[in-house]
Amino acid sequence: MTARTVFLAGVAAAVAIAFADSSIVVLALPELYRRFDTSIEGVAWVITSYNLVLAVAALALVLVVHRVRARVLLAAGSLVFLGASIACALSNSIEFLIAARSVQGLGGALLLAGSLPVLVGLAGSSARGIAVWTMAGTLGAALGPALGGVLTQAFDWRAIFVFQAPLAGLALLGALGSHMSVILEEGWTSRLGKTVPANAGLALLSGALVGALFLGVILVIDVFGLTPLQGAAVVSAIPIATVLAGPIASSLPAPLAVGSGAGLLACGLIGLAFLPSSALGYTVASFALCGFGLGLSVPRLTHAVLGTGTGVGREGTLTVGVRHLGLVLALAIVAPLLTCGLFAAEDVARLNGTSVVIDGRISATTKVPLALDIRDAIDAAPRGEIPDLAAVFDEHGARDDPAVRAVQDDLVATVEAAVTRAFRSSFLFCALLAALALVPVLAFRRRLVS
Repeated sequence: MTARTVFLAGVAAAVAIAFADSSIVVLALPELYRRFDTSIEGVAWVITSYNLVLAVAALALVLVVHRVRARVLLAAGSLVFLGASIACALSNSIEFLIAARSVQGLGGALLLAGSLPVLVGLAGSSARGIAVWTMAGTLGAALGPALGGVLTQAFDWRAIFVFQAPLAGLALLGALGSHMSVILEEGWTSRLGKTVPANAGLALLSGALVGALFLGVILVIDVFGLTPLQGAAVVSAIPIATVLAGPIASSLPAPLAVGSGAGLLACGLIGLAFLPSSALGYTVASFALCGFGLGLSVPRLTHAVLGTGTGVGREGTLTVGVRHLGLVLALAIVAPLLTCGLFAAEDVARLNGTSVVIDGRISATTKVPLALDIRDAIDAAPRGEIPDLAAVFDEHGARDDPAVRAVQDDLVATVEAAVTRAFRSSFLFCALLAALALVPVLAFRRRLVS
């Protein structure tokens, strides 16, 4: 293995982790919530801050990226990303973590802006460099939640950021080992208009992926009650399906690959919207559809944007900004949608739960105080959060009395079903975004032909 191959692999790994960082902390959110005793909005900003800063910084870099040496951008981004990752791992407050994540987003923007031209130089051809960058970004985005879940379960949430630091160091070595100083930007202005449909499709698909990479992960952890490792196993269907879709995507015409990928992503999200409670087989199948759709559509759209390799610095940076902007805008809409759904689910769960307790085959002397304690537990839980009812039932003999335990199981299933339905409108909104991606794809399908 040559030094150039090692440098190329290091830069590709850093590209993958920069894209993965959009969602890598999702499975760690419950632990962050408990560790810092914060609000749901607080932990949500751990995700949003990174993506928002990365989107804004990347769009700003489009104006100057062609004037700066790619290896300088990559080296600067690697250093900032590395330092911010260490700061994230050392955070002792939610405010400090959000600030460090914001700096990490800036580093990610610089890293991704400089990485594509450097990869083209290391690979020896535009086509190969673009292919490596595209696959690393696609796989990284798909792998994020599962990787974060494994690290959180094996160690704790800080391990996520400890793991990232050496990968940023590899990108720094790649920047130092690359002798490329500039990538020609001729033809970028003339191609800009032609890339609008593909970039619009990428923005919409990135927004749709909020459903799979964020909502879906929250559902299996917070509602189905899986551990981070179990959740990682379930959502690993996304990266596995993404990899399997790769060879098929390359053999299909670009409009067909992108159109069918967007359609499959929409179908997977619709499947998640109508989950029959915690049916894990059904959930895995829906995640797999999402991953397959991602693997078919995003690489071909990215290739359509980058074209023949002229002006890859600007085009790649613009694509990074557009993708993350679509993700942030979708998060901004989905968050209040989900909150409203959870508020409504709380009322439904209270009514249905009361019926379950009243109809339960337990004595009245147990039934009445149990119902009152359940009501108090629901009222005491923060709005939009699932109350912990296990302790209530334990106090009323669930461990020793099969009848009380049966009521507990029925009530848990009732609450779980109500909360699962609360995610429906958010999943359907994300499915709509995936379907809307078909509009620019079909309207400008000739521009997608590579």
